[in-house]
Amino acid sequence: MCHAVLKKSGQPTMKDVAREAGVSLGTVSKVINEIPVGETYKNRVESAIRKLGYRVNNYARGLKTNKTNCVALLMPSLTHPFFAYLTDALTESLMRHDYRAILMITNYDPEAETKCLLLGQQNKVDGVIALTYHPNLDEIDDSIPIVTIDRHFPGRIPCVSSDNFRGGELAAEKLVELGCKKLLYLGTGPEILGEADKRGPGFENACRKAGVGYDRISLHGGDSDTAIFDLIRERIKNGAFDFDGIFCKADWLARKVLNLLQEYGIQVPEEVQIIGYDGIIDYATGLYPCSTIVQPLAMMAEAAVNLVLHADEDLAPVNLCLPVTYVSAGTTKDSL
Repeated sequence: MCHAVLKKSGQPTMKDVAREAGVSLGTVSKVINEIPVGETYKNRVESAIRKLGYRVNNYARGLKTNKTNCVALLMPSLTHPFFAYLTDALTESLMRHDYRAILMITNYDPEAETKCLLLGQQNKVDGVIALTYHPNLDEIDDSIPIVTIDRHFPGRIPCVSSDNFRGGELAAEKLVELGCKKLLYLGTGPEILGEADKRGPGFENACRKAGVGYDRISLHGGDSDTAIFDLIRERIKNGAFDFDGIFCKADWLARKVLNLLQEYGIQVPEEVQIIGYDGIIDYATGLYPCSTIVQPLAMMAEAAVNLVLHADEDLAPVNLCLPVTYVSAGTTKDSL
């Protein structure tokens, strides 16, 4: 067996691997690029790679194969727990498929999203998974596979989401089951609507079926978070609230509503029961922040990764809704 002589830099090359394995450079290239060779040759090359600590130059490999084994993740922010946990789940799923993630933060700016998408194309990533607030994606070159989270675009782009409409129904059904007689939906968000905005209509549908009174406050735009709490304060009179059951579009909103009601001496869940949406466990406590409709984040991430990696199989675009579950966690009477 020949022994490789390494470059002065100490970094082994493909030629070094070939010498160590006693095979041709072409055989090493085939093994690295997963082209079938004889099992004996393959084992010798892999053994030499391990011994020398050879690392594949993915950039150079990508130039030859037109693949980078990288997928761009477009997120509006990582300050929202859902976005952060989703990014983590997507990255983990990509790693299981031997892909890397390139994270791009857009801060809810459609123009920044366009620039990020174009940057992704220039870097020749193999696809993009986007939680997007772009008004449309028609201007993006369709040569790059795109999968969206929680935004459905008619046409070529697949979308993955939890079953938001059913989640809203489930929240209302649970509040009615727990004895609530007058329900309220609270939702805020950006002006561009997405799949998450189906939670309100689902809630209303279940309330109508149950024959219970309800109201819906749904605000969109930059000041919607502040405005919604002003509206809640207006409905608190003499230490009492107009409603005994609240469904909030997101867990963070449910927690803020809980804190606001408690400031006015209103007991949760004894007087008012609250259900949120997302189901993100607090790492510090290991608990859900409130009773909630749980999104299947791991399933959503795996589905999005599979769709973007198999886009070349000419599958029809889909709007994939994954099932949600209810978890009791302190803000409803079934957790007492």
